[in-house]
Amino acid sequence: MSQPKRPKRAISGWVVLDKPYDMTSTQAVGKVRWLFGAAKAGHAGTLDPLATGILPIALGEATKAVPQVQDGTKIYRFAIVWGSATTTDDAEGAVVATSDIRPDRAALLAVLPGFTGTILQRPPIYSALKVDGERAYDLARAGEAVELTPRPIEVDAITLVEHDAERSVLEVSCGKGTYVRSLARDIAEALGTRGHVGMLHRAAVGPFHDGDAVSLEQLEAALDRDVLLKPVAAGLAGLPEIRLDPAQAGAVRHGNPVLLTGAGAPVEMDECWASFKGAALATGWVEFGQFRPRRVFN
Repeated sequence: MSQPKRPKRAISGWVVLDKPYDMTSTQAVGKVRWLFGAAKAGHAGTLDPLATGILPIALGEATKAVPQVQDGTKIYRFAIVWGSATTTDDAEGAVVATSDIRPDRAALLAVLPGFTGTILQRPPIYSALKVDGERAYDLARAGEAVELTPRPIEVDAITLVEHDAERSVLEVSCGKGTYVRSLARDIAEALGTRGHVGMLHRAAVGPFHDGDAVSLEQLEAALDRDVLLKPVAAGLAGLPEIRLDPAQAGAVRHGNPVLLTGAGAPVEMDECWASFKGAALATGWVEFGQFRPRRVFN
């Protein structure tokens, strides 16, 4: 006889998961959703199965703030393994090219400035990007030729952490849409050699960092998991906050714009969020001195 299904909870907030190695982001979301019995869950930015680190998982109303977290700056620490290129640009793929060239520290430092700022990047063919309605990785696995158009990305900084003849560890701060696997591949090619990602850890996504993270083991062992949940507002910490009074809050809860008053009240603002007594009420923008809600949190 099958076990009765657990009732789903209307619970909202963020689980800043330290995603383990060899688990997909979808599997991680499913596990966290089950642990909390949440009615709704999603994540703010896919991590490769072989990557570890920050995977912000949104429960309930926090799913409405996923775009704001996804658009935040990301920090990755990764290792380039020198001398071989793979089909997937990481350790999972088959080797497709090799080189005997091993760059020295000075040569590596010399090319890194060319990978900062706004650059064009060709995504890896084993990615979730769609080509004529199909995922690129599905086409690649089927043996079809995949051509992905280079696209602009923003790289704030790259620093060298460790270096030896076989492997170098770097840290990159970058914007949405950056593929670290492509970055490793292109850095190696700029040095006249081949390379692939041998280790990848995401240390930050928007307002969330390693120090905020909890492991699946911690979640499973917790007597009260809800105390490990961060509020919906935690995902909006990178945006300007508009604090509302009771009357304004009541209007915004119903999706209505409100006039902002008082000294220093903003007149124009592209992206912000409104709060009442510290709780998130809505994301939106300010136009002609009015806060206009875009997504309202229940």
